[in-house]
Amino acid sequence: MVNALRLTGALSIRIRPGMKGLVAGWLEKARWHVSRLLAIAAAGAVILWACAYASGQQNAPQPTARIDLNQAIQLAFAHNHALLAAETLIEQSRAQEITASLRPNPVFLTDALFIPLFNPSSLNGTVLNNISEFDAGVSYTIERGHKRQARVRAARDQTTVTETTIKDNERTLAYTVAQQFIQVLLAKSTLQFARRDLASFQNTVNISQAQYKAGGISEGDFLKTKLQLLQFQTDVSAAQVVLVQAKAGLRNLTGYDAIPANYDVVGSLAYQPLSLSLLDLEAKALQLRPDLLAAKQAVTAADSQYALARADGKRDLTTQLNYTHVSALNSASAFASIEIPIFDRNQGEIARTHYAITQSEEAEQAASDQVLTDVKTAFAAFHTSSQVVKLYESGYLNEARQSRDISQYAYRRGAASLLDFLDAERSYRSTELAYRQALAAYMTAVEQVYDAVGTRTLP
Repeated sequence: MVNALRLTGALSIRIRPGMKGLVAGWLEKARWHVSRLLAIAAAGAVILWACAYASGQQNAPQPTARIDLNQAIQLAFAHNHALLAAETLIEQSRAQEITASLRPNPVFLTDALFIPLFNPSSLNGTVLNNISEFDAGVSYTIERGHKRQARVRAARDQTTVTETTIKDNERTLAYTVAQQFIQVLLAKSTLQFARRDLASFQNTVNISQAQYKAGGISEGDFLKTKLQLLQFQTDVSAAQVVLVQAKAGLRNLTGYDAIPANYDVVGSLAYQPLSLSLLDLEAKALQLRPDLLAAKQAVTAADSQYALARADGKRDLTTQLNYTHVSALNSASAFASIEIPIFDRNQGEIARTHYAITQSEEAEQAASDQVLTDVKTAFAAFHTSSQVVKLYESGYLNEARQSRDISQYAYRRGAASLLDFLDAERSYRSTELAYRQALAAYMTAVEQVYDAVGTRTLP
């Protein structure tokens, strides 16, 4: 009897009865090997897909970090190393408060007299009890004149001055960051304008080339137009360098570790009118300026130093209690000593700190005058820059743009000379750049007002 094993619908193999078990084993092994190869292939495909996905994710461009002005200032407060170094002065001053509050340490005294070290035969209990002398005692200095309280008060007043001075450093840093941030905005705007102007003039060069080939303009006019393109290309390159430098300067202020190298800023040059009163600004500045507050606190600190100098003129009392064992007797002794202030009564330090009070008061008045001067200067710059921006926006900017467009249109159609077109192009470009600089100057003047007043929250 012959059995048939069908592998496909069209292929069959006839197997003898004695070979049936052997063929079945072969087929089972073949199925096992095929299933194993398929599993390995599937796993390899999954691994290859995962590697390709990971490589694609790694090579994908990372999103650019974008920060606005307030974020830049907060990053500077948190990561500017110069400010962080200055902030350690606060902790140093607080540590000095701990030092000022410390009390004098007691002093332990002891001695052993008349010990027969060079006569060992006499070194016995009888000699030590009757002839040798042993003393032990403790002494303590009692501070007079409330020195400790005066030291603590002086140290705390100095800490207050230090804290306010650090706030003034933050005020100055905020203005510096804002100023640099505006420079980045100006550089971005200038680069965008330079690229747009280059593209527009490149179109003009292409039209001039077509006109030259058609015989509409001379070769000299075409070459002059083409050479003028170099100026636009140079403007783009210069604007790119200025932008890189401005962003590097801003990153230096905010801390290189705070933002990545490919960061970008959020914002644009814009004119936002503010209604400010000089009298209100002066009154608010006299209340909020940290340097003026620090100067006022310095007067209080000078008073504390004067009180401490007077307290140091009081002489301290040193007390001592001793225990003595001699001649088989135990006894106690009490001592007290105080310096007689005949010559040294701390006169020099008292006089110096007294004059230091006058110095601090004069410094406070000078700081007040400087605050008012800063406010007046900032307000004048704000008012003037606002007027300049209004002049550009009142019509000069549109007129320069229209003049350029008219000259460009006429030149492309042969109704205007090349010199007239280039002159209109230069006037338009200089007006646009001057307008952007005026906007930057206005925004900087606003930040200067914030800096002069001592707060960034004004109505």
